Formats: sequence, C-alpha cells, structure tokens
Amino acid sequence: MLIVRKLSKSLGSGQSTRALFADVDLDIAAGEFVALIGESGSGKSTLLNLIAGLDTPDSGTIEIAGTQLTQLDDGQRSAFRRTHLGFIFQAFHLLPYLSVADNVALPLVLIGCARSEREQRVAQALRDVDLHGMPDAKPHQLSGGEMQRAAIARALIHRPRLILADEPTGNLDADNANLALDLLRQCVAREDTACLLVTHSTAAARRADRVCALGSGQLRAAQRP
Repeated sequence: MLIVRKLSKSLGSGQSTRALFADVDLDIAAGEFVALIGESGSGKSTLLNLIAGLDTPDSGTIEIAGTQLTQLDDGQRSAFRRTHLGFIFQAFHLLPYLSVADNVALPLVLIGCARSEREQRVAQALRDVDLHGMPDAKPHQLSGGEMQRAAIARALIHRPRLILADEPTGNLDADNANLALDLLRQCVAREDTACLLVTHSTAAARRADRVCALGSGQLRAAQRP
C-alpha cells in the first residue's frame, strides 16, 4: 500500500543546510499497523508530512496504492489526500462549531458523497466507535477519549487506503489511550487499510505489527517494546 524509496530531506539552505534523513526505504502492506519511533527532532513528523504530500522531498519516491505521489502537482496531491488518506492527530482537530456527526462526515462532504449515503456511513461509523448516542454533541461536550474516537471515525469514514497518525494518544490517559489504539487496530484490520503511527509511547508501539526507528538520519527496523 505504501512504498517509499531512497527518500531524503534536508532543512535550511546554503551553509546552514542540515540533512534530516537520507535514503529512507519503507514498505507498509494493506492491513498492516506500523509504529514509527525516534527522538524528538529525528524527523518523524517531517517523514509523515512527506508521505502525506504536504511537503516535498529532496530526492526519492513515494507510492501509495499504486500512485506516485512525487509525480503529482499541488492540486493533484490535495485531491489524492482527500480521497486516499486519513489523518489522526494528538490535538484531535475537531471543528468546535460542528456536531460529532458533522465532524465525522466532513471527509465525505469534501469528496462529494451523496447525502443519503453520507448519513448511512456516518451512522455506522459512530456505532463502530461507540458514539452512536451522541451524534448532535459538540466537541466541547466530549471527553478526551470520546474526541479521539470521533477523530478515528472521521479518519476512516471515506475508506482511505493509508492512515497517518501523529501521536494520537499524546493527550489521553492510559485507559483511553489503550481504548483508542484497540479501536484503531480493529478498524485498520476491518477496512484492510495500512496505518503508520508516529509515537513516543512504548505502550502504543507495543500494539503495532512492527516498529521502525528513525535516528541519525536513517530508518531501521526496531524491536517492539
């Protein structure tokens, strides 16, 4: 589902240029849950942004579901993200003025899904994350765990091929973090979606099928904690 080859990225310009990482290779299969660990500043979030098409590499290629992302222009990458990628963040990023149901439905709105199908899929998604009893609630009425479950439903509602999760348990206590990770793993397996999880949490990395570590400019396989 994801094939990264010889990916390199530097920061700065001129004499202040600093190589962040070089010649990174990464493969993630459909249905696979991969954790990416590393020290702060190692380039984990930058790598995630490159895979998302939000930034451009110095060299190398990124292929997602058979599409060469590095060959698309800005508009094409934006359209590709809306259709094929799902995002989960530490800060949830739910829109405060929208209900839970409308937040979850947003990716379907952006790709032009018909209202009747949208309502059916949102209802199912809320059942999947055990939020079916509060479709009209606003984000400020939810606990942190409930907000992250809504964010997971939103990330998966349009059936993306790849989920990119950046520290999704960083704002959760241990119990809610475990619930969110269990839910994410179940959804990834059910939808046959690939998932790349960036995390500092050993507990989160332990849930992954395998773990990769980014450090000293290189990506390598790592043991699960």
